[in-house]
Parts: sequence; C-alpha cells; structure tokens
Amino acid sequence: MDMCTKLVYRSVVVAALLAMPARSMPQATTDPNKIDVVAIDAGHGGKDPGNLGTGRYRTTEKDVALNVSLLVGKYIEQAFPDVKVIYTRDDDRFVELNERCRIANNNKADVFISIHCNANNSSAPAGCETYVMGLHKTQANMQVAQKENAAILLEEGHELKYDGYDPKDPESLIALSLRQNAYLDHSLLLSALVQEQFKDRVGRHDRGVKQAGFLVISYTTMPAVLIELGFLTNGTEEDFLQSAQGQDYMASAIYRAFKEYKAEVEGIDVAQGPGGGGPAADTIHEEGRPRMPLPEPGVRFKVQVVTASKHIETAPKNFNGLQGVEEHKGSGLFKYTVGDEPTLDAARALQQECRDRGYDGAFIVAYRNGERIELQEAVKLAQGQ
Repeated sequence: MDMCTKLVYRSVVVAALLAMPARSMPQATTDPNKIDVVAIDAGHGGKDPGNLGTGRYRTTEKDVALNVSLLVGKYIEQAFPDVKVIYTRDDDRFVELNERCRIANNNKADVFISIHCNANNSSAPAGCETYVMGLHKTQANMQVAQKENAAILLEEGHELKYDGYDPKDPESLIALSLRQNAYLDHSLLLSALVQEQFKDRVGRHDRGVKQAGFLVISYTTMPAVLIELGFLTNGTEEDFLQSAQGQDYMASAIYRAFKEYKAEVEGIDVAQGPGGGGPAADTIHEEGRPRMPLPEPGVRFKVQVVTASKHIETAPKNFNGLQGVEEHKGSGLFKYTVGDEPTLDAARALQQECRDRGYDGAFIVAYRNGERIELQEAVKLAQGQ
C-alpha cells in the first residue's frame, strides 16, 4: 500500500477520533477569553523516566520537568491569586497520558502546558522548541512525538484506550492532527510567546514553534502546548537544565509567556474587572443625563480573528466572508484583525459578528496611532481618564 493510499485509509479514523466525548467537554467559563484555570503537566514520572542525560548527573527528564512545572505553577499562583493551577502530577509518579488529559478536561482548564526535555542520538543538537498539535512538517518532528507518545506502552490495555494508536507507526499520528484545530490559533500564540521568552530573556537557542502529533495535547479541550526545554544529551544544556538556576530561569520564562498570553487573550474583560464597570461607568453629567465619552484621537479598537504561523491572503473568501481584514506581524506570527472602531461597544458588536461567522475565539485588541497598546490603557483613554 503506497503512502497516498495509506493516508486515505487513515482518514477514516479521523472521524471516529473527532467524535470522542472529550470534544464535548464544556469550557471553564461562559466567556471564552477568560483565563481562570491553567493545567501544568510535568512529562513522564515514576516508572517512566523519559529522556536521560549524558550520565554525568544521572539527569532524568521526569525530574527536570517536575521541578520546572512546580516553579511555573508557583509563579502563576503568586501573580494571579484568582487563577487556579492544576497539576497532572506534583510528585514522582507515573500518570497515564489519557489521565493527564482527563485531569485538565475535568477541571475545565483554559490552557494546558506540558513540560518536557529533548534528547538525540547525537550530542550536538541544542535549543528549545515548543509544539502545538498538528501534522509533522519534518521527520525530526515526528520522531520527537513518537518518543514522547511511547509512554503509553507502559500502560495496561493502551490499545483500547487510544483507539488502536501505535506510537511506532508513523501513520497513526495522522489521525490525531485535526483534534486541536479549534484551539490552534491560541496554541500558536502561547507557543510563540514561550519561544520569545526563551530566546530574549534566557538567551537559549530558539528552535522555533513546531507542529506534531502528541497524544497528551491532542485529547485536551483547550489551547495546549508541549515545551521541550532543551537537550539532555547535550552536555552544555544538561549542565544548565539540571541546575536550580537553569530550572528557575526556564520556569520564569514560561510564566512570563503565560502572563503575556493571558493579557492578550483576556483583554476584552479588563474594563469589566474589579474597579471597572464597563465603558460607561463614569459617563453621567451632574444633571443626570448620560454622556458618551469621546475617544482620544488615534485610539482604535479592532477584533483579532486568526493567528497563524504563515501568511494568509486577506481576501474575504479566506476569512468566512469578513471584509477589510488586516495583517499584523509579531512574535513570529501573522495576526489578522477586522474593524477600526472608535469605541469599545462598537468593537464588542463586531466581535459578536465574528463569533457568529465561526470565530469563537475572536477577541478585541487596541491600537493608538497605529501602535498596539494594552486594552486597559485604550479603554481609559477612550473614557477620557
């Protein structure tokens, strides 16, 4: 059977996977932009050590992943007391891949961060990379996914739990590729922010954002990323990753990326949060008549509908008929917006139109004189504060 025939054959499996109950799990809040719960997944554990170091420190992937995961959770909890942090494991124990997904889904997590370490037969490869769910672009991506997915071989009855998935069969991964499509935009955004932090703040070699078929991020019902902190088989990187300072630096970078991601995705709720009251909260004259605030010149609101790793032609046919799509580049991604509204209320109406056209994750962003600014700042400027 040639590859084309095999791909057609495997497509039959996709429909069955997409119909699994995990896809119907509810999200954490009624507002899809709100980040209330984050699930942090320390890869491997217990009888599954994961990748091994060069032998100088007896470094194991499971230990590094756990230490970094706990630090990330600590930083998030300290900075955002209202955000609930869920760990798939917080000690050295073996947790099945489907159980990790179940923990995140049952707790209605808004984002899933899986933390791992890489390895290679050669000691030369080095650097950090972050994966989102998708088809493999290269043989190397496929091999990384196969190695991480092989943990299911330690599970009893894995053939029944994963619909016959075989980590040794490259074609088995194809059937997983559509499961995270609904969350791909946000997953790409978070992964790009992670890589940016690794490169710019920690000085690590950036291997980029990639796509591959990882089981642990394919059955989650929320945006999900899998982070490879570095190569334990590279002596220099092993030195860094097994050290307390190295682990703290990497955890801090992931936390900062999460903070940026939360701010960007959750921006629509800023004006409605504590201390706010919406755009008309302080717009009453002494006479008691309502007065609408005039926006400061240069402040405009747009609705972001798509985040992509490659350029998309801005024709309406590529955006479900939306007119006036604009492209913005940043964090190594292409971001696409519609609208140029003078008020937040007008942007909210446009956001609802975008959601009605299928862009459920559409969110509002703000610009001032052509430059992207924080939504909270834009709301205050528009209110004349």
